[in-house]
Amino acid sequence: MKKIEVSEYKKKDITIYIVLRILVIGIMIVNLLRGNFENVFMCILTLILFLIPVFIDKKLNIELPDTLETIILLFIFSAQILGEVQNFYGIFKNWDTILHTINGFLCAAIGFSMIDILNRSEKFHTKMKPVFVGLVAFCFSMTIGVLWEFFEFGMDTVFDKDMQKDRIVQSISSVEINSEKINHPIVIDNINKTIVYYSKDDGTTAELVIDGGYLDIGIKDTMKDLIVNFIGAFVYSVIGYFYISGRDGYKFAENFIPRRKKF
Repeated sequence: MKKIEVSEYKKKDITIYIVLRILVIGIMIVNLLRGNFENVFMCILTLILFLIPVFIDKKLNIELPDTLETIILLFIFSAQILGEVQNFYGIFKNWDTILHTINGFLCAAIGFSMIDILNRSEKFHTKMKPVFVGLVAFCFSMTIGVLWEFFEFGMDTVFDKDMQKDRIVQSISSVEINSEKINHPIVIDNINKTIVYYSKDDGTTAELVIDGGYLDIGIKDTMKDLIVNFIGAFVYSVIGYFYISGRDGYKFAENFIPRRKKF
């Protein structure tokens, strides 16, 4: 029988895992006492997502490097608990941008590992070149990023959410406001206030004043998310390319490359 060391998880990983679980459970208890059951659900979901590295290790027989596993755990905690429950998305302007960059990196890791593991399998007779594996990883990550933006748009459209995160902007350029109805955009700069008139359910008219500029309806957020996803995916694809090109010589890349266990 194979002897199992202090586990296939190192002490550092165990410590991070335990600390994050304790924090999530503590936050869950606080929200339960406050009657905020939506946040309680988010905490339960986070605890379930924390099991992803364990599932990958035990069920799929794929070894996650310590660095990559730590990034995954911290990403889940940052997105679900800090972002949603603690509202870091609203408190810190670039929180969403940081997480989308990491998401692009992690999704590229998934795409890369799938192809790389097949590439090294004796049952898979076609061996793909490093540049092609990197390209597949990049395209996989970008596809996931696009599908997520579809999801955000659908939630905002159907359920009146704001997952795309509208932003205040100080300038607009649009042909829609061209009084001559020609394809020539009208540019308005230095917008400092927008007044919105709307009809209430009782038939009366109300107004909402947006100080600081004009309300951009999710477009800038969506494009920014895709751009930083591109950056994260590109960085990982480059790391993966160098890893395959010189497996024994790129120790740094090994910190981010999942590998099938050897028996």
